[in-house]
Amino acid sequence: MSTFYERFERHDHAVGLKARTTHYCPGCGHGLVHKLIGDALEELGLQDRAVAVSPVGCSVFLHYYLDVGNTQAAHGRAPVVGIGHKLANPDAIVISYQGDGDLASIGLAEIIHAAQLGLPFTVIFVNNAIYGMTGGQLAPTSLLGQRTATSPNGRNRHMGSPLRMAEMMAQIDGTAYVERVALFDAKQRVRAGKAIRKALKVQADRIGFAFVEVLAECPTHLGLTPIETEKWVAEKMVPVFPLGVKKEPTAEPYPAWPTPSHDPGELLRLIGATAAPVPRFCAGFPSTGFGDDIAIKLAGAGGDGAQTAALLLTKAAINEGFDATHIPSYGPESRGGTSYADVRIAETEVLSPAAPHPHALVAFNAPSLARFGPEVLAGGVVIYDSTVVSTAPTLPAGVRAIPVPCTAIAHELGQKMVKNVVALGALMGATRLFPPETLVAAVHQSLGSKPQLLGLNEEALARGRRAAECDGAG
Repeated sequence: MSTFYERFERHDHAVGLKARTTHYCPGCGHGLVHKLIGDALEELGLQDRAVAVSPVGCSVFLHYYLDVGNTQAAHGRAPVVGIGHKLANPDAIVISYQGDGDLASIGLAEIIHAAQLGLPFTVIFVNNAIYGMTGGQLAPTSLLGQRTATSPNGRNRHMGSPLRMAEMMAQIDGTAYVERVALFDAKQRVRAGKAIRKALKVQADRIGFAFVEVLAECPTHLGLTPIETEKWVAEKMVPVFPLGVKKEPTAEPYPAWPTPSHDPGELLRLIGATAAPVPRFCAGFPSTGFGDDIAIKLAGAGGDGAQTAALLLTKAAINEGFDATHIPSYGPESRGGTSYADVRIAETEVLSPAAPHPHALVAFNAPSLARFGPEVLAGGVVIYDSTVVSTAPTLPAGVRAIPVPCTAIAHELGQKMVKNVVALGALMGATRLFPPETLVAAVHQSLGSKPQLLGLNEEALARGRRAAECDGAG
């Protein structure tokens, strides 16, 4: 079976001959490297085990052509995704396919640490000395004197010297095999094919991390014809990036690691969860007047429990069958400033997890109230801890402010740490977001291993709800 799709499903929905040609510019080296990878996989019988990881750049459309497992990675992060694939499935043949702007710039840290780890997988590094897809900017491998969109007078020493990635990889203890090849004539293409095949076999034999750098052509951004570009690579690039093997593999295989379990039941056991159905108490999506995508922000100082409360709220919404997201924000704020969490609850699908303009705000301290109170939407509600916020806030017109002494109630219950649960109860009382039983069920899920705390937290929810309702919110 061919490693290439018979018909390339192009993004422009091409038909006829165009449906069987690549999207690459005439003379580009990427298409040839694709062929060399496909030939090597077919020759070694590895197609059904292969997983190609392609990040942002000209390599992004590798999945158009190779009939193997394909994963898209963020810019520069292909080695990290490759590590995940390899650890999850040790028998997979993982190929990280990257360009120079991707691997040697934004992904430099990832490739170095992946190489030092040394897991058996294969990196194919296409070096055409330019940022290809994004407009021909200076790349980490651009030559001294080379003119690019961002070095119109040529690269000079103030811009640094080109990075020699193959030499750098060869110096890292974790790598097993490193070679640099080129494509500018038939002899070099044969050598490149052999190097790629060897890199895949080194992985298949579990020897270790294999890295092949391919000097490739980019006629478009060099402003040359394909023939002229081949000559440029041979005469200009090769003296800077000498071809050849930089590191030969040893015979000692990489130590085996346990194949992880993919049993969902085992995962549930590890995280203390259960597959048992969770009871639902909502008759439908909450009728709060906030629409079918509700934004809630919880904010306070580190230790106020805003993040825990947000997780409980998100879990409660998911239990009821709605889509819900939780985005935490920590940073230096967790040491005394404002730490916050955004929660979105949607009837069908959350389109954006952020809540810059929430329908409801729960503020545990004055800085949080001052920062986020003005952003609450008209018709929304603000719950704030009146134990620590002594002055009623000035809020936008149409926003209700409900003071609830969350800290004082928690002290009365004998445990200051439950003030966040008091605040959740107040939010329920003010918005009628969920029936009381919904939050109680979420608390039981979260405190399953601490049954002695269930009564305290249930009472905290109830006290918060009553406090908000007594304020006229109900």
